[in-house]
Amino acid sequence: MPDTELLDQIKQIAVAAGREILAVYNRGTAIDVTLKGDNSPLTEADRRANTVIFEQLVALTPEIPILSEESEPLSFQIRQQWQRYWLVDPLDGTKEFIKRNGEFTVNIALIEAGRPVLGVVHVPVSATTYTGLPEEGAWKQINGETLRPIAIESFDLAARKVRVVASRSHKDARLELLLAELESTIGSVELVSMGSSLKICLLAEGVADIYPRLAPTSEWDTAAAHAVLSAAGGEVVDTSFRPLRYNQKSELLNPFFIAIADTSVAWHDQLERVLP
Repeated sequence: MPDTELLDQIKQIAVAAGREILAVYNRGTAIDVTLKGDNSPLTEADRRANTVIFEQLVALTPEIPILSEESEPLSFQIRQQWQRYWLVDPLDGTKEFIKRNGEFTVNIALIEAGRPVLGVVHVPVSATTYTGLPEEGAWKQINGETLRPIAIESFDLAARKVRVVASRSHKDARLELLLAELESTIGSVELVSMGSSLKICLLAEGVADIYPRLAPTSEWDTAAAHAVLSAAGGEVVDTSFRPLRYNQKSELLNPFFIAIADTSVAWHDQLERVLP
């Protein structure tokens, strides 16, 4: 299993990638955007961050393969042989980056046997970094200051209030139906909109209860924050409430999922009527 020394080294790599992103972000000029084959946006910042992460991970752990959103695609025949690999999104939330709203992250996760066992989520604009080792704990650090342990907050069903995180860029009828069901079964719903993997980190630090994602995401979008949330006491599950797993199939799309802070709550009972 990875240790805190490796976690700190990965954190430094994520921070270095964040500096490359900010170099583009802070220019003040229009951000050049090209579209990839799936019509998702790509910028100079994505490429620069990817180069830094790839070069530094190869230098640090040459024996561990790397799968990045911005790398050349690899076949499942190659990937399925990996028991351990780095899963990277050099700039998660490119749409938020283009909007210049600050809600974008650098995501680096270590996957072992399909599970995230180390995760770093770095927020360049606020110099905030979330880190997690599921066997050790989760932490938040701002601008290089002392690490602060973070943990999920227990959910009080009797309070009749649930804090739901939603995507700032993706909202549809399925989510609206789920929110209506939560209002019916629990009571008041407080909606928090956020971009990128920060949504899952909000659960990890105890400021939200649940994040339902009923829209497409890729494995590199969630893995690092998944590790942080698991380390803080939560979990990311599919709509059958099985923990999300990685590198199990040819495509790299996640199933629809629900990130949960307090796993002792019977969320399935609250949501089973509306889950796909």
